[in-house]
Parts: sequence; C-alpha cells; structure tokens
Amino acid sequence: MAAAVFGILGNSPEVDDIGQETFIKFYQNLNVFRGESGIGTYLVRTAINLSLNELRRKNRRKQKDFFEGDPGIERISDNNPGPEHTDEKKIVRSALQKLKPEDRIVIVLRLLNGYTTEETADILRLPMGTVLSRLARAQQKLKKILTPLTGGP
Repeated sequence: MAAAVFGILGNSPEVDDIGQETFIKFYQNLNVFRGESGIGTYLVRTAINLSLNELRRKNRRKQKDFFEGDPGIERISDNNPGPEHTDEKKIVRSALQKLKPEDRIVIVLRLLNGYTTEETADILRLPMGTVLSRLARAQQKLKKILTPLTGGP
C-alpha cells in the first residue's frame, strides 16, 4: 500500500499521512465494506484515491503559487534524499513522476509492487485490457524518458 502511495506522490511528507488516513477511512467505513474484494485490495484502492486527491490538491496549489508569483514551487522538490537512495533509483523515480498519474499507478502496482494484471485491474476498477494497454503505453513513455538519461539506444 505504501509503495502505491509513494509511486503516486513520490518522496513526499504526505505519504505517511495518506497511510494513516487510509486506515482511518477503512475503520470509519467498515460497516459498508461488502467483502467483494480482499481487504488488501480495498485498502490499496482507498490509498490510491486519497493519493490522487492529494496530487490534485498539490497541483491546484502549484498553479495558484505560479499565478500569484510565489517562488515557493521549488520547495516541493526533495533536496535531502537519504543515503540509501542510489542514482539509478533517483533517475527512475524522477522519470516515474513525469508520467501521468494514470500511467504511473499501473507501473507502480503491476511492476514495482508485483500485483498481477487481474489484481491491478481490480484495484483500479478497470478492465484488464485497459490495464494492459496503459501498462504498455506507460512502459513506452518511461523508456523514452529514461533512454537519454541512461545513455541507452
């Protein structure tokens, strides 16, 4: 669940908040949980929804800052990565953040978190064909972004 949130928001202080908020929402809505999917799937879907809401909120704030001439947009980037981060991880994370959220989340769930295509489709409430096409499109975009950075063909 945390990896899905991290995949959407990147290295953001809101990642932990979203995790806590996910469990709070689950507890508050326990009486409406139908059990049609597993609890894990339900929690990941809730975390994704909350993360996308946070991303939209951040984007609105960035636009507002831009139009008001606020130079605070730079404060969004993480200038203090931990020593465990390798250059390769930074490059991939940076490339992932350049993808649209709907492309990014498919990569994060399917490839980074190891969910099956069926599980990914269930979490995102999409047909499997849509998940597969988004995955292929996202991989192509990611390759296009990474090729110049890695010196590949």
